[in-house]
Amino acid sequence: MKKFIHIDMDCFYAAVEMRDNPALANVPLAIGGNSRRGVLSTANYIAREYGVRSAMSNYRAKQLCPDLVIVPGRMHVYKHASEQIRAVFQRYTNLIEPLSLDEAYLDVTDSTPCHGSATLMAQQIRADIYAATGLTASAGIAPIKFIAKIASDENKPNGQFVVLPDQVDAFLAQLPLGKIPGVGKVTLEKLNLKGLYTGADVCAKGVNWMQQHVGNFGVSLYQKCAGLHIGCVSTNRVRKSLSVEHTYEYNKTNLQECLEQLPLLLEELTRRLTKQGLDQRISKLSVKVKFANFVVTSADQAYHQLDSSIFTELLSKAYQRGVQQPVRLLGIGVGVKSEPQQHVQLSILD
Repeated sequence: MKKFIHIDMDCFYAAVEMRDNPALANVPLAIGGNSRRGVLSTANYIAREYGVRSAMSNYRAKQLCPDLVIVPGRMHVYKHASEQIRAVFQRYTNLIEPLSLDEAYLDVTDSTPCHGSATLMAQQIRADIYAATGLTASAGIAPIKFIAKIASDENKPNGQFVVLPDQVDAFLAQLPLGKIPGVGKVTLEKLNLKGLYTGADVCAKGVNWMQQHVGNFGVSLYQKCAGLHIGCVSTNRVRKSLSVEHTYEYNKTNLQECLEQLPLLLEELTRRLTKQGLDQRISKLSVKVKFANFVVTSADQAYHQLDSSIFTELLSKAYQRGVQQPVRLLGIGVGVKSEPQQHVQLSILD
């Protein structure tokens, strides 16, 4: 029987800012850019009571919470805290799958601390994180990987939730499908139209019905709802793309104004590619444009290196689809090739 722990830090970026500046501890707080068009990366729990959420524009957040304090992010500080948290994980297992700076899966099936108890390990990990960083974390513990992730959200903040092996079937039966990773808003609406709302609804239909009416995703969803999808921790996550984008305080009203932003975007993309050692693994170039009416379009072309002329062509192509709509956001990016496999001479027996 597998033992998974999912650790999720509590409003991580905001928590770091509240830790470092006590004056922010009891006010509605969010992290984001200074312009009204800026987008929030996270908000503390006080702000969330007003409906403020990540990915919300500064302007909308201020409408919901006029007293909201918005501070710029300090990524180097967050990365340092994340490294401290990762060091805690490594005291308990080497099977760690980071999902972001503030959350990760741990496989503790064969771990010996805390007498091998995943529940006690989760408690101790959270205590160790607080001792090292002054930050709180929540945890989910389960014998199935994706259930651990769902469970970590059950007793937030600074809590944990355990789904024991003999509780899995009941937990999945009542589980709203929207809580399952991979079931987004649009997918959920389609499932609801077919009368599917909970794990029990999916299991009642059976795998053949799910494949016929939902497709291959229906098979995967059935396996999850039936407790057949155990999952495994992947310690080597492969990056497939890298991009940079910017939301402008004032709309760009013509193509030339958009093209003038390319050098800055290209400079940032080049810096990030070089830092991550990906500049020799480019497979395609892409451009993203979001218009003032919030319609988003993109264009891409296979290519093996950064080329400003190709980005110019792609941006011009994407811009024309807006039918003279002003532009609020521009982004450029690259596709990333997998690292080449080492060639090994096989024997005739292989």
